[in-house]
Amino acid sequence: MSQEIMLILVMAVPMLIFSIYPGLKLGDYLKKKYNLQEKQERQIIIVTTITFTITLSSLTNYL
Repeated sequence: MSQEIMLILVMAVPMLIFSIYPGLKLGDYLKKKYNLQEKQERQIIIVTTITFTITLSSLTNYL
């Protein structure tokens, strides 16, 4: 179990390249739609990027 988690986290590093763009786009969209502050936009970008990265890494590990 711990080897799988370690492998997912190692694979997450290159997946950051692919997951930054969706995070930026979602942050821009929500900032325009809800008139968010810069701090809230950055938080959305970071959370989306990390979530998308872990999801991609998990999918590539288990598929």
